[in-house]
Amino acid sequence: MNHILNMQVATPEIFIFSMACLILMIDLYTHDRLPLLSYWLTQATLVAGIYLGLGGMGTEPVTTFNGMFIHDGMSVVVKLAIMLFTLIGLVYSRQYILDRGMYRGEYYVLVLIAVLGMMVMTSASHFLSLYLGLELLSLSLYTLVAINRDSDTAVEAAMKYFVLGAVASGMLLYGMSLMYGVTGSLDIKTISAAIQGMQSDDVMLMLGLIFIVVGLGFKLGVVPFHMWIPDIYQGAPTSVVLFIATAPKLAAFAMVIRLLVDGFQSIAVNWSDMLVILAVLSMALGNIVAIAQANFKRMLAYSAISHMGYFLLGIISANPNGYSASLFYMIIYAFTGLAAFGLILLMSRSGFEAENISDYRGLNREHPWYAFMIALVMFSMAGLPPTVGFYAKLSVIQALVDVNMISLAVIAVLLAVIGAFYYLRIVKTMYFDAPEAERTITTGLDARVLVSLNAVMLLAVMPWIGTIMDLCMSAIQSMG
Repeated sequence: MNHILNMQVATPEIFIFSMACLILMIDLYTHDRLPLLSYWLTQATLVAGIYLGLGGMGTEPVTTFNGMFIHDGMSVVVKLAIMLFTLIGLVYSRQYILDRGMYRGEYYVLVLIAVLGMMVMTSASHFLSLYLGLELLSLSLYTLVAINRDSDTAVEAAMKYFVLGAVASGMLLYGMSLMYGVTGSLDIKTISAAIQGMQSDDVMLMLGLIFIVVGLGFKLGVVPFHMWIPDIYQGAPTSVVLFIATAPKLAAFAMVIRLLVDGFQSIAVNWSDMLVILAVLSMALGNIVAIAQANFKRMLAYSAISHMGYFLLGIISANPNGYSASLFYMIIYAFTGLAAFGLILLMSRSGFEAENISDYRGLNREHPWYAFMIALVMFSMAGLPPTVGFYAKLSVIQALVDVNMISLAVIAVLLAVIGAFYYLRIVKTMYFDAPEAERTITTGLDARVLVSLNAVMLLAVMPWIGTIMDLCMSAIQSMG
C-alpha cells in the first residue's frame, strides 16, 4: 500500500510529463488542421495539474522514491502557484506567438517540461533530484529563448544564457561534490545531520557552501552574477520573458529553501553573511542602473535584479517568519510580473514590439483603462501603498527588524525610495507626455479581461492579505 501512496504524491508531475509527450505526438498530426489544439491541450493539462495538486493540500509530509522526493506543505503551495502563473501567462502570450510565427507545438511542450522541472526542484530532498529538476528547467528555457530562430537578438540572448547557465550549473555541481566529500552523502537530510556535528570553520565545508551560494546566485540573477538577465529580458521574445520572469522565480525560492534551509540551517550564520552582500549589491545596482534604461523590458530586468535582493532579505533573517515573508514576496512579485509583461504583450501587435518606454507616451488619452492598469502595476512593483507590493516589501523588511538587522532594513528602505523613481517615470510618460502615434490593440478579449483582473487584484486582494500570509507561514511550518 505504501508503494501506491508513494506514487500518488507525484501524480501531478507524472501527469504533466505524460501530457507533454502526448501533446508532442498529437501536434505532429493536427498542427495544420487544428492549429490551436496544442494550446488548449496545454491549458487543460495545467488545469488538471492544479486539480491534482489541490488534492495534496493539508496532507502530512511524505518522502518517497528512495528519499529523493519530498511532498510537504511548501512544495504544494509553490507547485500550485507555478502551474497557475504558467496558465495565465499562456493566455497572455497566445496572440503574440501567433502574430510572430512562433506558434509551434514544441513551444507548449517546452513550457510543460519547464513546469515539470520546476515541480521536481520544489520537491527535491536529494542533490541529484534537485539538479535533475534544475536542468530540465534550464534546458527548456534556453530553447524557448531561441525559439524565434529568425531573430538575431533572440539567438544571441540564448547563447549568452546557455554559456552562463552552464557555468552556474558547474559551480553548483562542484559545490555539491565538495559537500559529498565532506559528509559522504547527497541526501539533504543526511547532510544536515552530518554538518551539525562539524566545526563551522571547516575549510572544505565552507568552500562547498561558497560554490553552492555562487550557483544559486547565478540562477537567481543577483549581483554580481546578474550579467545574463538584462540581455535575456531585452533579446528574448516577450512571451518567453513573461514565463522566465514569473514561475521560475518561485522554483528558485524552493531551491534556496531546500539547499540552505533544509541542508545548511546549522551554519546559517555563514551563508546569511554571504547573502547580505548579494542582497545589498542587487538592490543598489538594480535600482540605480534601471534609472538609465530607455527599453521597458531592460528596465524590468534591472528591477528584477533589485527584487531578488529584497527576496533575499527574508532568507537572511534565517527563521520561519523570514522564510514565509520571502515566499509571500516571491508570489506577489511573480503575480505583479505577470501583469507587467501581460500589459506589454497587450500593447504589442504584429510587427511592433511595445518595448520602449517612449512607446507609452500619452497612453492615458487613447486607452485610459490600460494606462491605469500599468500605473497600478508600477505602484505595486515600487512597493507603494495601498497596493499588495507594499505589504510584500514591508513583510521582508519586518523580518529583518525582528532579528535586529536594523541597518540592513534602513538600506533596503532607502534603495526602495530610489527605485520608486523609475517606476513613476513610466506613469509620468503615460499621463503627461504627448502621444506619438495611434495604437490599436489586437489582443483577444480573454487576455484583455484576464490582464485587467490581474492588475486590479493588486489592489482588490488587500482584505485577504492576512490569509495569504498565513498560507505562506503554514507552508513553511509544514515542511518535511
